[in-house]
Parts: sequence; structure tokens; C-alpha cells
Amino acid sequence: QELKSVVARKPWKLSLPVTGGGILDAVVVWFVLQLDDEHSLSTSPREETCWEQAVYPVQGLLDYSVNSGDTVTMEVCCQDCYLNIQKISLNSECEMDFTDRDDSLGLASETELCNALAGLQAISKQDDNGHVCVLESKEIARLNDVPYHKCFKAAMSKVLLSLIPSKDLQSMDVDGQSSRMNLQERQNRSCVDVASDPLYILDVSEGFSILPIIAGKLGPVKAYSSAEKEQHQAALNVIAEANHLPKETLEFWLSHLDEESVVLQRPKLDKLWSIIILDVIEPSGLIQQEVMEKAAISRCLLHSGGKIFPQYVLVYGMLIESESLLLESAVQGTEPTLGFNIAPFINQFKVPVHVYLDLSTLPCLPLSKPAELLRLDLMNPLLNSSSREVEVKICAAGQVTAIPFWYHIHLDEEHSLNTSDPSSHWKQAAVVLDEPIRVQVGDKLVLDVQHHKSNISITVK
Repeated sequence: QELKSVVARKPWKLSLPVTGGGILDAVVVWFVLQLDDEHSLSTSPREETCWEQAVYPVQGLLDYSVNSGDTVTMEVCCQDCYLNIQKISLNSECEMDFTDRDDSLGLASETELCNALAGLQAISKQDDNGHVCVLESKEIARLNDVPYHKCFKAAMSKVLLSLIPSKDLQSMDVDGQSSRMNLQERQNRSCVDVASDPLYILDVSEGFSILPIIAGKLGPVKAYSSAEKEQHQAALNVIAEANHLPKETLEFWLSHLDEESVVLQRPKLDKLWSIIILDVIEPSGLIQQEVMEKAAISRCLLHSGGKIFPQYVLVYGMLIESESLLLESAVQGTEPTLGFNIAPFINQFKVPVHVYLDLSTLPCLPLSKPAELLRLDLMNPLLNSSSREVEVKICAAGQVTAIPFWYHIHLDEEHSLNTSDPSSHWKQAAVVLDEPIRVQVGDKLVLDVQHHKSNISITVK
């Protein structure tokens, strides 16, 4: 009955005092589970429990800076049985409302267009005239990955330079860095170049990707996005317009296909792709399903001198000791379950590979140096290695409990991305051993590494 009353209750206001100066980025929420008058469980970040906390990003304030003694006011409600925080304000700030925004994208200047994009909210209700672009956290992380975009831009430029005369590249310089033509002249000339004989670029990345827009600014190309959601397509169109891309430059590939058509096919009957961008690694740290099959089809659709990005991927791994991974992978004896012997049964269903790990923050002891485990070559299948034995030398004493692995994604020989970099939007994965192996400095272990149907398995021989 109490839960029903909370759900039916109208939004109520909370005022929270600020105890330290800084920037207000988010509101963190946790719960205290009151079992009875004496016993309770807290999901607070200060407690060592299996629970995590909820984070509500703060957006729409004129000024995010706060000082000790300030007051943050917000409305709280349980709409549709979900905790909702809205109308956040700071002292005399204008309120931020998550529910009744009307962000019109029919704006004139580039600044207004960019501001409109920045103001798009993940909200539950919207007027018919409003525009909503909902992005997942992994998509936001990729948009903030500067090395990712720089690396792709450099690699695409290299391919285009080899296929397009330099004068044509200069004519498409809509940034104005190497041309003194005014904006209208550059746009008119680039429209002619794109319409006459463009190069075709296909981005088959999962989710929201701005790589087609980056490609569209590098030369006379037609860049195709594989974005499925209408809201993503609308946002990409706004970004393209704000960056003065001709309308002919960006297109959405799925709109050119029938429902039963395969995604990977020629752009036109008499044309081939100059660049095909494949999503090889999931943000979770695993290999995308059927990526090698997609690469085999893509190789048949490339223009002479065209490339698949990435061209090849190297899998790296190392041996570590990590108590926290053990506790998350299997029930450790009878003590955690108060003497009940459930481990032999429940551990039969444990997950062999843990995903979404962050090695930069994972409590662990490295027991070996990183070692190359496998090579996955998308351009030259003869260089692939589906199975391999790797000898790893121990550099620290301890117990081997897990083998985390990650990837060096080589767009070409000069440009690569390391998915274990702390600034990367990718996370890492790890194989947790059934039984820890005690090792000493100088010992050597042989790893049997297998790649089958986009799955990696690692065992210690």
C-alpha cells in the first residue's frame, strides 16, 4: 500500500545544501533497505555491496558552478514506477525541466543549430513539434573519444588522397583552411564535384556515428550512414547542415534498401565502395558477431585501391590476480552463503567471459607483460590466425585468476587504436579461470587461444 501511494503521489520538492565547491555534473541516488527496526542494507557507494548507484546527469543550467552554502532544488516523483528527477535549479537559476521541453530545430545560424543539438534531451513526453534524440551511454562515450575520430579522419584522408587528385580535395575544403573562396562558392563547387563523380564511403557502425560527416568534409564523396533510427538520422542531418555539408554528401543507406536486402552491396550497379567501415569490436570488449563474414563480402565490393576499416585487429592479453573478478564470477565456498553449499550447483552456470571491464580501475596485480594472442585480418584472410599457442613469462609472484584481453585496431599500418587506453570508449573483457594457478617469477605458462564464430576462448595448458 505504501508503494502504491508513492507511485500515485504528486512530484515533491527537495532542497539539498551544497557542502563543497565545484561543478554540478550529476545527482547520484542510492537506497537504504530497511529490513526491520534494527537491520538495514545500504546501496551507498561507501558500502561494499553488490549494488551500484543511479546517476542522473544535470543539464540545462545557465551556470553549473556551485559553492559551499548554495542550495540545489529539484522535484522527485515515481512516474510509471521509475524514480524521476526533474526541474533542477541552483539558487536563483532558471529551472531545468525534463518533461516539458520544446526544442525546435528550425534555427538559422550554425551556433543555434549546435545549441539545439546540445539541448536534445532523453525525455518521456514531447510535443508534436519537438525533436528528441536519445543516445545510449556507449554512444555518448564514442562521441567523446577524440583519438577515435582523429584516427579515422587521418586514415580516410590517406585513402582519399590516393584516389582523388589534390585539386579536387582542395575544392571540397569546407573548413576554409586551404582555400580562400567564400563559403557559398565552396559549397557550389563541392556540390558539382559530388554530383559528377564522387567516391562512395559506407559506415556500418552500430548506433550513432559521425564518421560519415567527417568523411564528407574530406573530399568529393557520397558518405552513407547505416543509422536506423529516425531520430538519429534527423540529428545527423542537423549536424551536417551546421557544418555546411552539401545535402548530396550525406545519405542514409538503409533507406536505399528493401526490407529483405542485405546491407553489404554495391552503392550502384556500376559503382563500388572506396571505404567500408565495419564495427569490429563491441563497446563491451567482445568481437562483433559475423564480422569476418562481413569482411569477406566487403572485400568483393571495394573499388581498386579501396580499403576496409579496420584492415586488421591484434588481440592482446595478460595474466592477472584479481580477487574482485573471482567474487563476481563464481560463488566462493560456503562462507558467503552462511554455510549453505550452493557453489557446486550454481557455479555450473557461471559466465566464462566477463565484459565491460575497465582495466585502468580494476583492482588487480599484473603477473605478466601484455602478449599478442591473435591476429584478425579483414583485408587479407591468409594472415588470419584462428588458433594459436602463446608462451607467457611470469614477471610477478601470485595467483593467476584471470586473463583480460583487448585489441589494437589497425585502420592501416600507420593509424591504430588501443581499446585498453583509459580514454577509449571501449571496455575490456576477461576470461576467469576455474581454478587459480600459483606462479613464481620466471615461470612460463602456455595459453591456448581459439577464435571461432566471433568468440574468443583462452585456456592454460
